[in-house]
Amino acid sequence: MRDTGEGGGGDKTSKTEKDQSWIPKIIKKRVCTTFVEDSLSNGVQCQCGGARDAHASVALGDYFSTAMVNHWDSAQHSSEYPTDAFGELQFVGVSRRHSYFLRLSWDTPPSAVYNLMTGNWGLPAPNLVVSVVGGEDRTKVKTWVREVLRQGLVKASQSTGAWIVTTGMREGVGGCVGEAVRDHATAASSVSLNKVVALGIAPWGMVQNRQQLVNPQGSFPAKYSIENTSKDFCCLDNNYQAFLLVDDGTVGRRGGETRFRAKVEEYISHQRTGIWGSGSIDIPVLCMLVSGEASMLERVDRSLKTCMPWLVLAGSGGLADFLSDVLENLSLAPASNEVDGEVGPSVDLKDRVAERFKKHFPSEAESDKLVERALSIYQNRDFITFYHGEQEGPNDFDTVLLKTLVQASKQRTSADASPYSEELKLAVTWNRVDIAKSELFNGDIQWRYEDLEDSMTDALINNKPQFVRLFTENGLNIMEYLTYGRLENLFRSVADGTVLYQLLQCRLVERLGTSPPVPTFTNLQDSSNVAAGKSSPVADISLFEVAGVLDLLMGDVCQSFYYDALGLEQTSSKRRALRRASKLLRSDCMYRAERCPYPWASLFIWAVLQNRSEMAIYFWEMSVESVLSALSGCKILRELSKLEDETETKLSMKELAQRFENLAHDVFGSCYRSNESRSFTLLITQSQVWAGTTCLQMGMGADARLFFSHDGVQTLLSQIWWGDMKRNTEVWKLLLTFFCPFLCYTNLITFRKQEDHQQEEGGGEPNEDGQGRDSDSLYGTTIFSFSDIKNIEADAQGSTSPRTAAIKGIPHSHTPPKRPFIVSRWRQFWFAPVTSFLGNVLMYFLFLLLFAYVLMVDFKPPPPSGPSNTEYVLYFWVFTIVCEEIRETFFLGIVTWRQTMRVYIQDVWNKCDLVAIMLFIIGLICRMFESSYGFGRDVLCVDYMVFTLRLIHIFAIHKQLGPKIIIVGKMMKDIFFFLFFLMVWLMAYGVANQALLYSYDPRLDHIFRRVFYRPYLHIFGQIPVEEMDGNIIFGKEWDMECTDNVTLIQGGAEPCRSLSNNWLVVILLIVYLLVTNILLINLLIAMFSHTFTVVQANSDIYWKFQRYNLIVQYHSRPSLAPPFIILSHINLIIKRNIRKVPSLKIHHFVLQLSKKETNRLMTWETIQKEDFLTAQTKIQRNSDSERLKRMSVKVDGVVKHMAENRDFDHRLRALENEMEYCSNALSWIVDTLAQGSTFKPPRPPPILKDEFASSPNSA
Repeated sequence: MRDTGEGGGGDKTSKTEKDQSWIPKIIKKRVCTTFVEDSLSNGVQCQCGGARDAHASVALGDYFSTAMVNHWDSAQHSSEYPTDAFGELQFVGVSRRHSYFLRLSWDTPPSAVYNLMTGNWGLPAPNLVVSVVGGEDRTKVKTWVREVLRQGLVKASQSTGAWIVTTGMREGVGGCVGEAVRDHATAASSVSLNKVVALGIAPWGMVQNRQQLVNPQGSFPAKYSIENTSKDFCCLDNNYQAFLLVDDGTVGRRGGETRFRAKVEEYISHQRTGIWGSGSIDIPVLCMLVSGEASMLERVDRSLKTCMPWLVLAGSGGLADFLSDVLENLSLAPASNEVDGEVGPSVDLKDRVAERFKKHFPSEAESDKLVERALSIYQNRDFITFYHGEQEGPNDFDTVLLKTLVQASKQRTSADASPYSEELKLAVTWNRVDIAKSELFNGDIQWRYEDLEDSMTDALINNKPQFVRLFTENGLNIMEYLTYGRLENLFRSVADGTVLYQLLQCRLVERLGTSPPVPTFTNLQDSSNVAAGKSSPVADISLFEVAGVLDLLMGDVCQSFYYDALGLEQTSSKRRALRRASKLLRSDCMYRAERCPYPWASLFIWAVLQNRSEMAIYFWEMSVESVLSALSGCKILRELSKLEDETETKLSMKELAQRFENLAHDVFGSCYRSNESRSFTLLITQSQVWAGTTCLQMGMGADARLFFSHDGVQTLLSQIWWGDMKRNTEVWKLLLTFFCPFLCYTNLITFRKQEDHQQEEGGGEPNEDGQGRDSDSLYGTTIFSFSDIKNIEADAQGSTSPRTAAIKGIPHSHTPPKRPFIVSRWRQFWFAPVTSFLGNVLMYFLFLLLFAYVLMVDFKPPPPSGPSNTEYVLYFWVFTIVCEEIRETFFLGIVTWRQTMRVYIQDVWNKCDLVAIMLFIIGLICRMFESSYGFGRDVLCVDYMVFTLRLIHIFAIHKQLGPKIIIVGKMMKDIFFFLFFLMVWLMAYGVANQALLYSYDPRLDHIFRRVFYRPYLHIFGQIPVEEMDGNIIFGKEWDMECTDNVTLIQGGAEPCRSLSNNWLVVILLIVYLLVTNILLINLLIAMFSHTFTVVQANSDIYWKFQRYNLIVQYHSRPSLAPPFIILSHINLIIKRNIRKVPSLKIHHFVLQLSKKETNRLMTWETIQKEDFLTAQTKIQRNSDSERLKRMSVKVDGVVKHMAENRDFDHRLRALENEMEYCSNALSWIVDTLAQGSTFKPPRPPPILKDEFASSPNSA
């Protein structure tokens, strides 16, 4: 019965078979081994329901013992064998979706079955189990019961994540539930979080066509055909996800699954909800009675004794109506009497119950036993709730379920527990925040922290952000809640199969050295601990593994996370950190009791790593440093999306990353509109929350192009780029001043004055700390120019300047003396990044001219004749370029050499520089020797091309050229795809053309030219027609001497052409030119047009983003350009190694503030974020969709009130009828007494006055 022929599913099928191959070893079936004759069948049939011929010989052998047996019993007269029916089930012609099925004995351990369903079958762990009992006969189900099942039960199951358990048959209530599940699946979206799981537990002997399911090796899938239901059998319903076919050895007998079903329900009721059993409560199990037979009283009584709650649909008929009649109508009567201190049912109550039993079940024989069961049920009536569907309606059915379970839980809880804690836990489990708000958090209940702690953990792990928000708003202190130990537990709850789980596992393997244990289902008898959350695949996860994952995702943007908690902040080597962490985690781990200093940021990281969008957005709203947090979330998600394999998850990660980038852009825009200088400070302030990074660094690492395109970011970059000069300075003025330096002392270039600095940097506004103090003293100094750095660097050894004090976060005492005008103006011009850039561009052009002159004019032979003096100048020039590359690579403050090389290699232009330098070194070495002189010159010629292409990066700063360079870079990718298609046609045509023209030509160089080079030239019109189209073409002859002698050809002679297939060569040439010149070239043009259209719209954003790298590069570069830059390098060596002057430029664009100033800056940023969120909320509330939602809620309220009014009208009509009856009865009594002569009344009877009758009309 295996189906392995459907496309591409072989691997999946084999994997499924392997996962379930252990089932026959553990799961058994039952076969009747003793034939007990049925007295009504004349010896043809056994009491198990099977025919005599269907029994094995062992079942018929012991005639004596068979004759002594009067009643067949499954435990005594049947034996267990390995099951032969399991796997996947496909309903032929009905549904393409596969269901799971398993044939098992009635005494199979429920733990093995539950772990099979949640583990191997992949059914989600339930938050609620509703077991629908009754309604199994073929009588027609009432209409209102169908509506309750469809609109009430299935809707509640979807909102709570419940399992619905029925018989799974296509008859009675099972068929109604199947239809309701089908309708829900059709209407629900594919991304529905809580999908309805319908589980069928049916007797194996009642399944029609069950032989189609039998296969000892398992069926993947089994083809099951649905037919009309026969008298004794019934087909399975195709709308169920799984079937447990309980085998007790009977055939065509109902009730064999009852005992097993009760055991499964009881086992599930002791399992924890949530991921890995992380919920705060056991899985609630509710039995719902629909109709039912009298024999089900035993089932109800036994489950009530185990405190199992029941919901009875009163009015559905059968046993449901009997229990409603007994428990509701007799509840006001005295239920018991006391005899000798013992409580028991009263005789009067027993008689009334027996009377009602005969009324509802007149044909039952054993009424006395069933009445005793009914009295036992009466004693446990607190666990039974009645639902009158004809009066209440199915819309609030989920609320009824909640109240039923809450009522049952109150009966079980102790007096010390909070009376509302169970209701809260149920609401969290079902994710019904509306019920929690209206019933539990309406202001009437004072919640304690202890009451909310477990529910908060449940809400976090099981992704219920609305409850997290609700608990936070109602008294839960997140600072007290989140400790490092609890944070580790949150990371241990990560679902397996996710990217985060795999990354944590890899880090754990690195620390432990071996693969961590993963729970399997080999020993299902002991696997209940896994379901209870006692053993998890990530049980050993610590903050060290989390820090490793963040290091992998963040790269070199920031320092390591959580190292301060682990005591590893001073450790630079990863191996040393690994050893210290392993030693620490083998000890008591005292850090786990410490509180997390930034709880919202830690929860934000945890939510982002799991791609939980709604929860991550809420944690971002609550965290500090909003702009940096949003950029960090964007960075993490984009790195995770590169590791994700599933397309849908990858797309959702990218969408959430873009959303965070938009938030960072919008919040920073709000900050920039509020205060320009503070927003600049915000961009370069070093964060303590995010491991010492800044907004600009994180934005660059996150590839946040939109954020960098903001006017505020570009304004800061422009101010840094121009230094102390005005940003509107013309380029010709810079060039003129560059060649005539004394012009910097004139008014040719306008410089910003000190007052302008104060206006742009501080604003000079009074603040809450005192009149006259500007924002510099509160928020630090923004470094706008190169001269600011130089001022700080010059005064680092001396007195503390205001700028230095602000940057270092210490108070300043006095202002340093000003430099002379000549020195300060000289520094203002030459130390600006734009001047450094201009000097480098001019000197680079001179370098290229020198290089070209050496190659074409002054490239002398090897020593002793050469090299020339100009060539030695060229060598020295390249040497200074190499020195600058080494400075940029290894002296920028990065901790390890590995990080240094990784950062350097990530830049494409650094790779270009590396190639140019390596080629130059190779060419230089080769040209010094006679044997390799020519090769060395060739290498240097190629190297000149590489150095020239480097100009593209230099001109990326230009506003017009920069975007075009980006477009060219994007088009280069299109060329590679075009070359792939072109190479296919080149090879196809070239090989065929060569073989047709020349039957024999062993020269490889000629073959290569004619196969690849010549067809390539055909594209541009260079076609040797005289060679390809006969001897005489348009009066021209092919005059090349040729021969057909093989020996001469092998010696190098030109072979003659083969003219026999000349017509085919012409046809192939026509087809080749048609495809390449028309099809492929136009395809390339179309690709270029599409790329230009797409990139042109965003080219400005791309250019602004890449502009940052160039500004950072020239901001940190010395003022002198190669070859004079060697003087700056010597100066740096003296200052750093001899004078020991620390470098402040080593951390470019980084501002360190004191703790007090940082808190004030974060407070200001938080205020701007709240203003932005308030504005967004207002816009959202005024949107059409929100208005429609509010209108829909109001209309629903009106409809509900109208339904209540109809109920009141119904009651008033009933009251009027009763009043009319009473009035008529009293009139009859009055008339009777008036006609009698027994006694004479003292006064006449009252008369109805007309005003009472007419008053309604008058009103």
